[in-house]
Amino acid sequence: MKNKYLVLAVSAVSFVGSAQVANDSINTLDELIITENRMQIPFQQSTRNIQVITKEEIKKLPVSSVNEVLAYVSGVDLRQRGPFGTQADISIDGGSYEQTMILWNGVKMGDAQTAHHSMNLPIPLDAIERIEVLKGPAARIYGINALTGAVNIVTKTKTDEFLQVHAYGGSSFKEKEMGDGTGNYAGGGLQATASVQTGKVHHLLSIAKEETNGQRYNTAAKNSKTMYQGNVALNDNNAVNWLGGYMDNEFGANGYYAAPYDKESYELVKTLLLSVGTNHRITDNFTLKPRISNRYNEDDYRFYRNDLSKARSLHYSNAFMFELNGIYTTNFGDFGLGYEMRSEDINSSNLGNHARKNHGWFAEYKNTFANKILVNAGAYWNYNTDYGFQWYPGADVAYLLPNDWKVQASIGSSQRIPSFIDLYVNQKPGNIGNPDLKPEAAWQYEVGVNYTKPNKRFVASAFERNISDFIDWTRMTTDVPYQPQNLGNQLIRGINVRFQHDVELANNQKIGYTVSYQFLSPKKNDVASAVISKYILTNLKHQAILGVNYTLHNFSMQLQNRYIKRELNDGYVVSDLRLNYNLSKFQVYAQATNLFNSVYKEVAAVPMPSRWVQLGVNYRFNLNKASE
Repeated sequence: MKNKYLVLAVSAVSFVGSAQVANDSINTLDELIITENRMQIPFQQSTRNIQVITKEEIKKLPVSSVNEVLAYVSGVDLRQRGPFGTQADISIDGGSYEQTMILWNGVKMGDAQTAHHSMNLPIPLDAIERIEVLKGPAARIYGINALTGAVNIVTKTKTDEFLQVHAYGGSSFKEKEMGDGTGNYAGGGLQATASVQTGKVHHLLSIAKEETNGQRYNTAAKNSKTMYQGNVALNDNNAVNWLGGYMDNEFGANGYYAAPYDKESYELVKTLLLSVGTNHRITDNFTLKPRISNRYNEDDYRFYRNDLSKARSLHYSNAFMFELNGIYTTNFGDFGLGYEMRSEDINSSNLGNHARKNHGWFAEYKNTFANKILVNAGAYWNYNTDYGFQWYPGADVAYLLPNDWKVQASIGSSQRIPSFIDLYVNQKPGNIGNPDLKPEAAWQYEVGVNYTKPNKRFVASAFERNISDFIDWTRMTTDVPYQPQNLGNQLIRGINVRFQHDVELANNQKIGYTVSYQFLSPKKNDVASAVISKYILTNLKHQAILGVNYTLHNFSMQLQNRYIKRELNDGYVVSDLRLNYNLSKFQVYAQATNLFNSVYKEVAAVPMPSRWVQLGVNYRFNLNKASE
C-alpha cells in the first residue's frame, strides 16, 4: 500500500518548475463542436458540465475497451464484472447504471430489457474519434433515461484513407482456479479498421475479436464485433449518413447478478444496431435532420449452464426509433425543435411478452448576449403508453469573465422509465420484478467555474440532485429474493474538481498531467436505510484520479492512478501503466493494469483481476499520401 501512495505522490510533485507551453491536447478540445441532435455548440461555448476524451488521449491510455477509457473520467463510475469489456455498467455522479444514457453518434444504445446491455457496443477503440460525457439531467437533449447524464461515442468521419490492424494479448501469470481448466489466466484480441473513400462516399469498417479464459471459476469470455458507417454529401445542402453494428458476446456469469446462487450461470448476448439519417439545409437559416434507427437484442441467460431444462431465460427485445430534429437560426437566437418516437417490445420466456411506445417533443433556445452571457434553455414533453404524460424543463447560463474564466449554472429535470427486467423478472431465489414500479424523476441544480489557457484547464462544480420515486433493488432479509422498489426521495450532493496541465520541457519532449477529485454525499430516507440494498455497497463516495503522460520523440508513457472509496467498502488504489513506441507505420506497446495487485470489487460479488500484463502492436498503412 505504501508503494501505491508513493507513486501518487511522486507523480503529483514531479512537474514543479518553469516550462514552455505544449498545447496539443487542450487546443484540440477548443476546436471541437459538441454535436447534439439539434444544436451544434463549440466546446468553449458550452453551458453544461461536459468532459471530452479525444482519440489522441485514448491512444495513450492503458486500456483495451471503451469501458476502461471511461474509468479515467472524473465523476464516471465504471463497474466491471470482467476485463475486455465482458460486462460493465456505467453511472454518472452517484446515479445508477440505468440512469445513464449511452449513445453512438447520437443514436441511443439503451436496452429496454436491462441497462446491463447498454454497453454492449460493437465499437473498437481504433474507430473512435472522441467520447463526450455530459453530466447532469439531459432530458431536453436526449429524452428519457438520461437522468444523471449521457455518454456519446463519436466514431471517425472524413478521415484520410487508411488500413489499421491491432493485435494484443496478456496474462496475469497466475494459475486458474481449481475445476476451471488449467494454465494461467490469459486473453487477447485482434482488431482491423479501414477508412476508404469511393467517389463522394466515405466508408469506415471495423471488425474485432477478443477472448479470455476467465480470471475466476466460470468467467471465461469471448466476443466479436463488426461495425460499418458511411456518409456522403449529395450536394452543398443535402447529406446522408448511416451506420450499422453487430456484437456477439458470451461469458461465464459467476456471481454477476444473483450471487451466491449463480455460480454456474452463463450468458450469450447478441446486439444489432442499424441507423440511417439525412441532413437537409432547407434555407440559409433552417436545417432539418430526420433519422430512423433499430436496435435488436437477444439475451440467452442460463442460470445452470450444464442443465438447460430449468432456469433458462430467453429474451428477444427490439427498439425502433424515429427522430426529426431541426434548427432555425435568427438574429435573436437559435431555436431547436424535435420529435422522437421509440417503440419497444420484448418476447421473453421469463418476462413474458410486452410492448410500449414513447413519444417525445423537444424545444430549445440558444443565444449569446453582449458577447459574454451564454444562454441555453428548453424542455422535453414526453408521453409513454404505460406511464402517461410528463414534461421536463431545464436551463443553463454561462458568463464569460476576463482572463479566460467562465462561470456557469444549470437547472434541469429528467426521468428514468423502469426496464422490463425491473418490472417482470422471475428468477427465484435471486431476483423478482415489481410490475407496480413508477418512473424515477429528478431535479438537479449545478454551479461551476471553468478556466482555460492554451496549456491549462481547470474545472470545478457542485451539484444537488433530488430523485423522487427512486428505484433500488432491495430485500428485508438474506433469505428472500431482491426486488426493485420505489423508495421515496433520494437526495445527493457532490463536488467535482479537475485540473489539466500540459508543458513542453524541450524539443520533442512533453509532459502533462490531469488531477481530479469527486466527493458525493447521498442522503437516504428511513425506508432505504432499513433494507438490504444490492447496489448501495458500490456507490461512489470519494474518487481521485491522477494521470501522468510523458513523451520523448517516439516514446510515450502514461501512468494512471485511481483512488476509489465506495459507500460501505474500504478504499483502494489501482495504478495502470502504458509504454508506447512509435515507428513509421507501427506502434508497439506494453501495459500493466493493477500494478500493485490491489484487492477490490466494483460489483458486490465479483472480485476484479490482479496484475495484468499486456503486449500489443498496432500497424497503420495510409492509403493516400496525407497522414491523419
